[in-house]
Amino acid sequence: MAFSSLGANKLRSFLTMSGITIGVFSVIGVMTVVSALRGSIETGLNILGTNAFQFQKYTTGFNNGNNQKMRQRPNITLTEGQRYQRLMEGIADVVSLELYDFSSAPRATYQNRKTTPGITFGGGNQHYLSANQYEIEIGRNFTPTEGAMGRPVCLIGSAISKALFPTENPIGKMIKVRSSTYTVIGQLLERGSSFGNDQDSIVIVPITRFAMQYGNERQSLNIATQAPSQEVYDATIDQAITAMRIARGLQPEDENDFSLFSNESLVASFAQVANAVSSGAFVISAIALLAAGVGIMNIMLVSVTERTKEIGIRKSIGARKNSILTQFLIESVIISLAGGVAGILLGVVAGNGLAVMMSASVIFPWTWAAIGLIVCSGIGVGFGFYPAWKAASLDPIEALRFE
Repeated sequence: MAFSSLGANKLRSFLTMSGITIGVFSVIGVMTVVSALRGSIETGLNILGTNAFQFQKYTTGFNNGNNQKMRQRPNITLTEGQRYQRLMEGIADVVSLELYDFSSAPRATYQNRKTTPGITFGGGNQHYLSANQYEIEIGRNFTPTEGAMGRPVCLIGSAISKALFPTENPIGKMIKVRSSTYTVIGQLLERGSSFGNDQDSIVIVPITRFAMQYGNERQSLNIATQAPSQEVYDATIDQAITAMRIARGLQPEDENDFSLFSNESLVASFAQVANAVSSGAFVISAIALLAAGVGIMNIMLVSVTERTKEIGIRKSIGARKNSILTQFLIESVIISLAGGVAGILLGVVAGNGLAVMMSASVIFPWTWAAIGLIVCSGIGVGFGFYPAWKAASLDPIEALRFE
């Protein structure tokens, strides 16, 4: 009887249900994206090698703090990086010095072939690959001599190789980036994209060559350091901070004018943003569901008024109060649950669609889906109880006389 009553007013039932759908869709969609990103966080944000951390001018991650104060910091120069590297000898296995071109949209060319603008172009030493989890597919890495002498050689990503050398071996070929020519000595193993960033559209030259040609005035050095093991990771960080302060010429009373980050700090930073987004989605959804609940109560009161005579007839031939109450509660819960199921399905599809665009894994948030169904059931019972109780409490004689 509850289903037939809802079917008699399809449009009204659908419009009432849509309010619940919108509220559930917003929270399930956001939670699906957040859960998918959390599931991919170890691979997606693991941009440093094992037991690695990095120094740079600005705070990295999703919370950049006081940007004005960061901008006032002096750039980390190559000279400071090289001094830090000497101080860390015997302490850290890997010290990677890195500079990047963020001032333009560089592109690589070879003969009449060109890459799209905006490739990653920078300088690094022989430790760049291990610090950034790249591997050589063909060719070789920089030698210490090439790094020290600033030879015009380069390592290229697989996307660069496909664009410039679709049918050729790139090793030994000369490419041009920003009006300078470099000999390709190695091609990096393909890594794919991470959170929309193509990790294979990259050209790396010796850092001394990069600094000599483009200067260190506009770019600040990044210094990646890898501890020998997890057991000495914290001790290595403490020694690295001391070495960095010495390299920067800081006095004991001066605060650090550089930032340190690791994979763990990036994960924590992402978690802060994810929690804030989740809280915002929860508040918005709660407001939408509250409004939808009021809509359910309103439409059920209208339904009780329309069916007063039907209720009187049923009660006059022996229908119990609990039967009337149960029927109207079932109608309210069905509307709420149907809207919740539709919202969950739409939210999962939209959330996973966005996750796929961000190169995250596809998931189904079972926990949040179950919570959504429970909340929808609660809304159906909570907002449908008063209309159902009003229907069950009608006097059968007065109900029969209602027109």
